[in-house]
Amino acid sequence: MAKKEFPERKLPKEKKGFPADEPYNFGGDFSNRVSGLFSKSFSVIKFILGVLLLPFVFSSAASFLNEFNLVNKDLQGIFWNGAIFFLGLYLFIWEPVSIYNKGHKILEIVFSFFKPMVNVAPFLLPIYTILFFIIYGLLSLGIKSDWLLEYALFLIGFSTVLHLVFSAKTIRTKKGDFLKGNYIFGFSFIFILNLALLAFGLSLIFKEFSFVNFCNISFTTAGNIFRSVFKQLFMF
Repeated sequence: MAKKEFPERKLPKEKKGFPADEPYNFGGDFSNRVSGLFSKSFSVIKFILGVLLLPFVFSSAASFLNEFNLVNKDLQGIFWNGAIFFLGLYLFIWEPVSIYNKGHKILEIVFSFFKPMVNVAPFLLPIYTILFFIIYGLLSLGIKSDWLLEYALFLIGFSTVLHLVFSAKTIRTKKGDFLKGNYIFGFSFIFILNLALLAFGLSLIFKEFSFVNFCNISFTTAGNIFRSVFKQLFMF
């Protein structure tokens, strides 16, 4: 008796994303779905952490202003003039992105021995602000003049806002940021860290500015915000 032959089983020739003459890649498709799900889950976690950082964003800003208001008003004005000058330059004349990128390259060279820091340090650390603090500290050892402090404060104000603006812009324009988790968490962390570094540097220049008070007020204010929110949500 003749052996019964069964027709060869073939997969359909059409499927979106695959050429008709190529086999399916079931494993790759599943892997992509898992990767996408993991990415979205991680973005949700970063979004939650970013929201939790918002009270510290407010408290650190309030604490910084509280301490900085103790400094001479004229010197305060010079610092804010530097910040305002950058904003005017950025909004109406020229975006100094080349200056920001050169700062990135400096930090990449500095942290070239530790690759993980190469990727995050340019966003976290305001390299120009740090350099201006160091340069002022060295020059002030031999130069006792008001103009040196005035120029330093102007440049510190300018460079601090430069770093915050371009870091925010870089993070915001990244694609695939589900729920803006990267932006909310990343920029909140950068803002807090930059204010802390700025507060530390100013505390070395001005005896009226206390870094310890800055930290204490920041944590106390943030703690009060968390307690108030908790009472509103769970205490009836």
